[in-house]
Amino acid sequence: MKNITSFYLSRVIGNRVSYGGKVFGKLVDLAVDVNFEKPKVVAALIRESGEERFYDFSFFEIKKEKGQYRISCTDKRPVDIDIDRTMRLVKHILDKQIVDINGRKVVRVNDVRLAVLSTGTYAVAVDIGVEGLLRRLGLAKPIKKFFKNFGKNITSKFILWDYVQPITSAKSDLKISMSYNKLYTLHPSDLADIIEDLDKKTQAAVFASLDDEKAADVLEELETKAQINVLESLPVEKAADVLEKMPFDEAADILDDINKERADKILNEMDVRASREIKELMQYPEHTVGSIMVRDFISFKTTFTVEDTIKELRRIKPDADVIYYLYVTDEIGKLVGVVSLRDLVIAEPDTPLKDIMKQDVIFVKDTDDVNSLIGIISKYSLLAVPVIDAEKRLIGVVIINDIVYELLKRNRRMA
Repeated sequence: MKNITSFYLSRVIGNRVSYGGKVFGKLVDLAVDVNFEKPKVVAALIRESGEERFYDFSFFEIKKEKGQYRISCTDKRPVDIDIDRTMRLVKHILDKQIVDINGRKVVRVNDVRLAVLSTGTYAVAVDIGVEGLLRRLGLAKPIKKFFKNFGKNITSKFILWDYVQPITSAKSDLKISMSYNKLYTLHPSDLADIIEDLDKKTQAAVFASLDDEKAADVLEELETKAQINVLESLPVEKAADVLEKMPFDEAADILDDINKERADKILNEMDVRASREIKELMQYPEHTVGSIMVRDFISFKTTFTVEDTIKELRRIKPDADVIYYLYVTDEIGKLVGVVSLRDLVIAEPDTPLKDIMKQDVIFVKDTDDVNSLIGIISKYSLLAVPVIDAEKRLIGVVIINDIVYELLKRNRRMA
């Protein structure tokens, strides 16, 4: 009998456990403390006389004899499991979906590899390959030997625990405060791809764990079907908070796709200003300029000086995609000119905007078809186009990113 330095979970689960030379039960599961850098095994779940009980794993020893794993313990010391710190490898990991953070994809766990060190036993990797399944069926060695005769190998596929993010279903009793901490490191588009690969209940559970800012970014990247599912599964208050963090045109598109009664409840829960502007955007027919324009634009009166304008820009600190161009309006809000940042910077501080603005402004109407934008941005190489209403008042801006997104969305629906 020899001491081991590593073993697979599948090779020990279901094995008999002895104490004082006598078998007293079978190993059902291993509980690990996730607060360690690598999850440390802290308890063994043993079925004894028809009942299951956790015992302190520090008194357990696993050895290998004639190809078989023998489990013994020197002290049957029962322990209580802290569900805020621990997870069970069989119940919560084996056969479950996890996220491969490094590969940005959802995979299924076929086995878990553990390492035995002087400081304890740790989960170090998960096996997502075919060999893991064969190992559990007791077929790994004979089938590998068979393929070897033909010069073929069954390749192992492991993911180090550093790149493993368990996914917990909404009904699980696992309550770990750091459950999805590794997912937060992913780019919103990567996280959206992962959420789309999950079942509906798990989609909702993962999305609900995100803070409002992250959730808003991810919601923008999700396919329409997944958007509808997560938004309809969230509490109304959470859904309203998330949508308030999104560009209003994006929020309007999403609310257009969900159940009207549900959409009305969310809108009523939102901030009054946000709700009003989103409702206005929702009034526009699909594929019109008004349906994709953003109302978060920057405009200044003709009487503003260069110095006034720069001071105001410093005060409001606009996002990069809002400040492509500075639009100039008259006293009643009609679009009369546009100023580039270059012209603003090189002009004298006391110069009125009306003296440096270009009056020949390229614009579209809110009722125009979105297709009209394609020709405009390509012909004039614009990054944004101002939108006016029937009275020629400036009411919004269409940014090139939104035009591209709209075209991609159409292509996906036609596919």
